[in-house]
Amino acid sequence: MPLPASAAPSAHFLPFARPTIDEETIAGVAEVLRSGWITSGPQVKALEAKISEYCGGRPVRAFNSGTCTMEIALRIAGVGPGAEVITTPLSWVATSNVVLEVGARPVFADIDPVTRNLDLDRVEAAITPATRALIPVDVTGLPVDRDRLYALATKHHLRVVEDAAQAFGSQWRGRRIGAFGDFVSFSFHANKNITTAEGGCLVLNDDREARLAEQYRLQGVVRSGFDGMEVELVGGKFNLTDVAARIGLGQLPHLEAFTAQRRALARAYFELFAAAGAPDLGLRLPVPDFVNSNWHMFQVVLPEERLTVRRTEVMAQMHAAGIGTGVHYPAIHLFALYRRQGWKAGDFPHAEYAGRNLLTLPLFPAMTAADVRRVVVTLTDILLKHRKS
Repeated sequence: MPLPASAAPSAHFLPFARPTIDEETIAGVAEVLRSGWITSGPQVKALEAKISEYCGGRPVRAFNSGTCTMEIALRIAGVGPGAEVITTPLSWVATSNVVLEVGARPVFADIDPVTRNLDLDRVEAAITPATRALIPVDVTGLPVDRDRLYALATKHHLRVVEDAAQAFGSQWRGRRIGAFGDFVSFSFHANKNITTAEGGCLVLNDDREARLAEQYRLQGVVRSGFDGMEVELVGGKFNLTDVAARIGLGQLPHLEAFTAQRRALARAYFELFAAAGAPDLGLRLPVPDFVNSNWHMFQVVLPEERLTVRRTEVMAQMHAAGIGTGVHYPAIHLFALYRRQGWKAGDFPHAEYAGRNLLTLPLFPAMTAADVRRVVVTLTDILLKHRKS
């Protein structure tokens, strides 16, 4: 898809993310509202079927978030008290919170400072007899090395819950993320590449797991006939609404075009940062992967050792210039909840440096080349102004 251009940079406020929802989808949501069936129903089933088709026919169940999906995967895998689950300290805190939810202990391994994904060598070193599962995260949509990941899981007899919240539309060596592997959790939050406003889905391995997922999704209930009901396990209230599912059904046909546009915008960022001398300023750019990544986000790492200000001041000045930025993410192990479990500063230096200095820049399909240029010029001007002499 060619990158759209405009004559001059716009003065409007540019958020770091914004969904693109077409009029047909908006009309379709109105139809669902008028139908009288607005909670889980035919639209949810249709969305599950479409995503299953996208994932090569694997069973898929939709949920009201991409967080409960991981919790339910752990429960289906039998992970509970006494177990350890290895994950990354650089993610949305939900990734490790779900481990606590099932009564297990999250164990962190540091990241690769280049990809910002889990360093699989460090993962292997963290495995103990109590380890039962791995939760890798595809940060910004860049996939963790699936070959090494599953070789490691097979060697140590571990389940894998892929936190692919950011990776819908990504692939690994020509295979779609979600079409292979163990459990795969996707998020359809408002800032994701396709959205249901809030929601997510879990890709499972077989019909038995799919039935368990349905039980966990709605209070453990199993229905039969007109009036039969049984409850065999403790479930939750995690079902997706038909209103949300209809948004997702409208988004899916645009996935390929959205991904192509994101890749074009990312290429523009690389070209413009190179022209602006970003490497000379010490700004670290992401891995330039235009095959596997869906470019969910474009993140840079600020060179704190070369600046006279912290990230918060850079963000404030970007905001004053009409440009929104984000932080994805602070290092999880430094939150009070996790410090109380014994983690401390210095445990994972690569994640800690990234957590202090990562800056998410605007990237969404409705952006133009002029928008990218505006972001690059503004950020490099700020870095130049605050560069240590």
